[in-house]
Amino acid sequence: MMDFRLCLALTIFLMIIADLFTSGDRIPTTLEGPFQPVTHSFDSRLRRGSDDLPMDHPRLRRNVTSFFPEQISLAISSPTSMWVSWITGDSQIGSNVTPLDPSTVASEVWYGKRSRKYSSVKTGFSTVYSQLYPFEGLLNYTSGIIHHVRLDDLEPGTKYYYKCGDSSFPAMSREYVFETLPLPGPKRYPRRIAVVGDLGLTSNTTTTIDHLIRNDPSMILMVGDLSYANQYRTTGGKGVPCFSCAFPDAPIRETYQPRWDGWGRFMEPLTSRVPMMVIEGNHEIEPQVAGITFKSYLTRFAVPSEESGSKSNFYYSFDAGGVHFIMLGAYVDYNRTGAQYAWLEKDLHQVDRSVTPWLVAAWHPPWYNSYSSHYQEFECMRQEMEALLYQYGVDIVFSGHVHAYERMNRVYNYTLDSCGPVYITVGDGGNIEQVEVDHADDPGKCPSAQDNIPEFGGLCHLNFSSGPAKGKFCWDQQPEWSAFRESSFGHGILEVVNSTYALWTWHRNQDIYKRKSRGDQIYIVRQPHLCSTASKVVA
Repeated sequence: MMDFRLCLALTIFLMIIADLFTSGDRIPTTLEGPFQPVTHSFDSRLRRGSDDLPMDHPRLRRNVTSFFPEQISLAISSPTSMWVSWITGDSQIGSNVTPLDPSTVASEVWYGKRSRKYSSVKTGFSTVYSQLYPFEGLLNYTSGIIHHVRLDDLEPGTKYYYKCGDSSFPAMSREYVFETLPLPGPKRYPRRIAVVGDLGLTSNTTTTIDHLIRNDPSMILMVGDLSYANQYRTTGGKGVPCFSCAFPDAPIRETYQPRWDGWGRFMEPLTSRVPMMVIEGNHEIEPQVAGITFKSYLTRFAVPSEESGSKSNFYYSFDAGGVHFIMLGAYVDYNRTGAQYAWLEKDLHQVDRSVTPWLVAAWHPPWYNSYSSHYQEFECMRQEMEALLYQYGVDIVFSGHVHAYERMNRVYNYTLDSCGPVYITVGDGGNIEQVEVDHADDPGKCPSAQDNIPEFGGLCHLNFSSGPAKGKFCWDQQPEWSAFRESSFGHGILEVVNSTYALWTWHRNQDIYKRKSRGDQIYIVRQPHLCSTASKVVA
C-alpha cells in the first residue's frame, strides 16, 4: 500500500511538472514571482452592468405551495456533519404583518446512502425574522419559516440522498443528493472550490452561476454581498445601482426583502447539492431602527460558528480535507482588544499544519486594492489583523467588495514578501452596481483621503512610507504588489493538488462557452520550509 501511495504521489508531481513546462500553454507558479504588474482594461464591447431579474422570472418565482420546502441549501458543519436549511410558508409584506408560528411546522431531514432508501431521520429547529420600518409609506416584511437541521456522523467522500420538510402534513421535498468532503489530512482535498462574491440577481449573475455550475465545484466560498435586496425601496419596483443617488430622501437604507426569497430560489439548484459557506458583506447590514442589523443574514444561513468556538455567525472556521478555512467579519469589532481577534488568535494557534497544510482566509472588503472604488477603505482592519495572519502563515486570502478582479503578488505590510499571502479579489459576481473600471493610479482617479469611508470601523488612510510611492496616497502606476487586474465579471476555482501546490483559475463570464479558456491562472505554491511561523519576524 505504501509503494502504491508513493507511486501515486510521484505521478501527480510529474503531472504538475509536465503541466508547468508544456510549451505554448505553460501555467506560471508563485515561485516565479513577484510578477510585473499587468492590467487588462475593460472590454468596451461588453456591458458594464445589467438590470436585476424581475421577481416573476422563472428562476426567482415561487414554485411550491403551502408548507412545502423551498430555497434549500447546504453548509459544512464539521468534517462529518452538514447543515441543511430551507424555508416553508408564505412571507408577508405590508403595513401590518403577523409572523408565522415556527412551531406549526416540523424540521425533518430523511437521508441515506441509497436513493429513496432513507436510513436516518434528523430534526432541527426553525425560526422567523421581521424587517420593520416605522416610517410613513414604508412597508414591513416577515419571513417564511426558516429551518436548520444538522446531519451528524456522515462518512467522508460519500453520496447522501435526502429530502426535507414535515412528514406529518405530508409536506416533504423531492429527493436531493450531496457528496461529503474528505476528512482533514495532508493528502486529502476537496475536488474543486468555487469562490465568488458580490453576486446579486442580474443577467450577469445568471451567467456567473451557470458558468460556475459547469465547472462542477464540490464546495463554494461566498465572500459577501449576496442578494442586493438593499438596492430597492420597501415597495419593490425597480432596483438601482446607487440607492442614495436614486432615493436621497429615504428615511433609512431600505430593503425589499422578497429579493432574498428570490435569491434563495435562484441558488437552490446549486446550493441544494453543493455546500455554500457565506460571510457577511456591507449589503447584508440592512439597518432597522434601534440599531438592529443583519437580520436576514443571521437568520437565513447556518454556519459552523459554535462548532469552531466563535459563537458568532460573523466569523468562524472549518476544515475541508487538508484546508483550514477562516471566515472573518469586517463589519463587527476586529480590534486587537475584541472578541473576534481573541477567537482568531486561538483558532490559528490550534491549527495543525501537518493535518491541514493549507490555511485560507476570507472576508468581504479587500485590504490590498488598486481600484479607486473602496481604495484603502478597510485599512484599519488591515492594521489590526494583518500581522497575526502573517505570523501564522496564511497562504491565500479571498475578498470581494470591489466589483472587478485582482490578484496580488505575495505581500505583507505593502512590501513584497515571499512569505506573505496571495490576496485575491473576486467581487465581480455580476451585481446591479456594475463592474469597476477606474484605478487609483489612473490620472485624476486617485480618491481623496476622505473618500471611501467604511460602513463600520474607523478611517485609517495613510500615505506610503517606502517604495516607489513613498510619501503618496496613491501610486502613479500599477502598484508592484498588484500582479494582475481586469474589469470583468466572473468567478474563481481553487484546486488543491497536494500539500504545497494549488491551481487557481479565474473564469471570466465572457468565456463561458469557450474550451480551456481562462482569464487568469497560476499555481500557488507553499514553501513551509522557508516560511515557518518560527522564522517570521513581525513588525
